[in-house]
Amino acid sequence: MAAPTRPPPLPDPQFVLRGTQSAVHALHFYRGTQGQGCPLLLSGGLVHIWSLHTRRALTTLDGHGSQCVTWLQTLPHGHQLLSQGRDLRLCLWDLAEGRNAVVDSVRLESVGFCRSTVLAGAPPRWMVAMPGRGSDEVEILEMPSKTSVCTLKPEADAKPGMPMCLELWQADSSPRPRLLAGYEDGSVALWDVSERKVCSRITCHTEPVMGLDFDSQKARGVSGSAEKVLAVWSLDEQQSLKVCRTHELTNPGIADVTIRPDRKLLATAGWDHRVRIFHWRTMKPLAVLDFHTATVHCVAFADDGLLAAGSGDRRISIWSLYQRT
Repeated sequence: MAAPTRPPPLPDPQFVLRGTQSAVHALHFYRGTQGQGCPLLLSGGLVHIWSLHTRRALTTLDGHGSQCVTWLQTLPHGHQLLSQGRDLRLCLWDLAEGRNAVVDSVRLESVGFCRSTVLAGAPPRWMVAMPGRGSDEVEILEMPSKTSVCTLKPEADAKPGMPMCLELWQADSSPRPRLLAGYEDGSVALWDVSERKVCSRITCHTEPVMGLDFDSQKARGVSGSAEKVLAVWSLDEQQSLKVCRTHELTNPGIADVTIRPDRKLLATAGWDHRVRIFHWRTMKPLAVLDFHTATVHCVAFADDGLLAAGSGDRRISIWSLYQRT
């Protein structure tokens, strides 16, 4: 009689970063001013800039009055960083040549949990979408001039609640920016920013959408919510969203989802302290990373495939899984 097949052993982190002093709510990989070698990792709580070579924090940035930082994003042109904090400010940092100064900021009108999103234009211009003054609104600004592009308000008969997560993007075939927004009522909407109208809206979840990501090459996206379901949806040439499939999880609560830059893997951050890895095309479960002892709030991939996960246990785990070929 053949011996029963044992499941593969759970992988261990490649290493762990400690010393954040607070829960980790945001992660972002950054190539630094040299653009070579190991990437740097940015994390918030307070903003720490980590060397993955020495595995130590190089510096700590505090532009938010020691308030929690919930979103980090570097701009593709220049060495500038955006940070969003619970102090209701969006800060722009200059990181060139070792500097770490706040050079500008925007006041946020919403006290919710919605993270902002950016879309790069012709240098030095870029666009930012952030929660607006009305509880169900999204504000679009052109930066660095802070010129208001528009305010996106749901249709009169729609009651989606607060926006919970946002992603600006632009198709290669069109100059018109689009915004994907996940809402409190469990719906995902596609906005035409230029026309200030909803192109399509689908109900993916029965609970608030906590995170989404979109693969513009495959015209396919994924969203997670407070329930125990991942939803995969597609966007057709008529700009219509359609739910393709759902994947039920063991436990409820997805705080973040991210697709690896090579579009091979999907990672989710779970309220159950676990990170889950899926094959992005087939949604086949590949691994459950059971390391953290509190909610995993955020996950991020580096261009080389390295994965970082940040948790309420004040630790950042770094994983090397299914390396890019």
